[in-house]
Amino acid sequence: MAHPHASPAHPAAPHDPPRARGGWALLLVLAGNMLIDALEVSVVIVALPPISAGLGLTPFAVQWVMGGFALGFAGLLLVGAALVSRFGRRPLYLGALAVFVLASLAGGLTSDPTLLVVTRVLKGVCAALTAPTGLAIITTTYREGPERRRAVSVYTFFGAIGFTAGLLLSGALASLDWRLTFLCTAPAALLLLCLATRAIPRDPGRGTGRPRTLIRPPHHLLTNGRLLRSALGAATLNGTYLALLVLAACYLQTAWHWSPWQTALAFLPACTPLAVAALFAGPMVARFGAPRLIALGALAPLAGYLLALAATPPHSYAAGLLPTLVLVGAGFVLSFTALNLHAGSALPATDRPAATALYQTAVQLGAVVVPTASAALLTAQLAGRPPGAPGTAGAYRAPLVLIGVVAAIGLALALWGLRAAKSPRKTAR
Repeated sequence: MAHPHASPAHPAAPHDPPRARGGWALLLVLAGNMLIDALEVSVVIVALPPISAGLGLTPFAVQWVMGGFALGFAGLLLVGAALVSRFGRRPLYLGALAVFVLASLAGGLTSDPTLLVVTRVLKGVCAALTAPTGLAIITTTYREGPERRRAVSVYTFFGAIGFTAGLLLSGALASLDWRLTFLCTAPAALLLLCLATRAIPRDPGRGTGRPRTLIRPPHHLLTNGRLLRSALGAATLNGTYLALLVLAACYLQTAWHWSPWQTALAFLPACTPLAVAALFAGPMVARFGAPRLIALGALAPLAGYLLALAATPPHSYAAGLLPTLVLVGAGFVLSFTALNLHAGSALPATDRPAATALYQTAVQLGAVVVPTASAALLTAQLAGRPPGAPGTAGAYRAPLVLIGVVAAIGLALALWGLRAAKSPRKTAR
């Protein structure tokens, strides 16, 4: 899901602090910020049809309200380390939270589609600073071992439940006024900002005069088969999932005339399992192995998309859409954490920051490319047809075919990785 602000595969600091300086107040701020970032990905999905109707936008144009956040997130990941090095973690974290609050207010008050998308991109930029910076604060503040693992688990769990919370919040607020979906995170972010001014530790090593340059993945990372397969696999998983939700939100609210709240409840089978299983994902990977789980996690969504194609147009939720949502949700439960862990496995500590940035950039770009392409196909199919006209439901077939093809590529990558795992000499290729 687009809450791939999940923790990096192997978060590690160059030097561990001799004593833990963190506490629950700090962890509450960082985890709360993670929840808001994840919520921002999903809070607009159910609201897209009302936004489209209110502003007179096509499916292609309105999907940028969602995709803009992922675009901003992806665009700054590779330069985040340089900015942290130059300005320090605390000032950058607090500054990004403040800008996030202002962008939330601006997005909820504007009637200009372009400005609305700009605010979403800006909030994605802020998320690209706060999410990795927050994890870095955890890894340098909490002692290595059970204390740090507990902090990372809580941090990741809040990100997992944020996506589900965003869908429900979007369903409730969009039924009243779609602008509320953009305003709702401003008070929470403002509260976190106030708490963070006291909880976020200061940077003792700031001001060396030698700011780090942007992360350029070394050539050996760009040719590392395990990392690239994991990154592309996560991108296909995330991108197809979001594209499906956008299509389903449009279909349920325009063809079946469901309310945003009904739509949000309909999506729960696709996101609730991940939130429930988030704290158990690590042990599951340890027991069954990442390559097997990645392959199963790629197969399940593809089966779901094929079922959706067979039932296009769906004549009922239970038979037409629910099985697909369940299978896609199962794919995330099986493979999302496995992909995350597998991406950086066997990499030395010096390569992990660049590997994590490369992996997360791919995940966010998947959330931009696949939904944008599917929305463009849907817009082309619907051109000249009034809403609800006969044959409108068939317009969703071409985007579903695209989603299925991308999912098939993800499965091919997963099977390639499974085969490589059985041949140790070829694993890194």
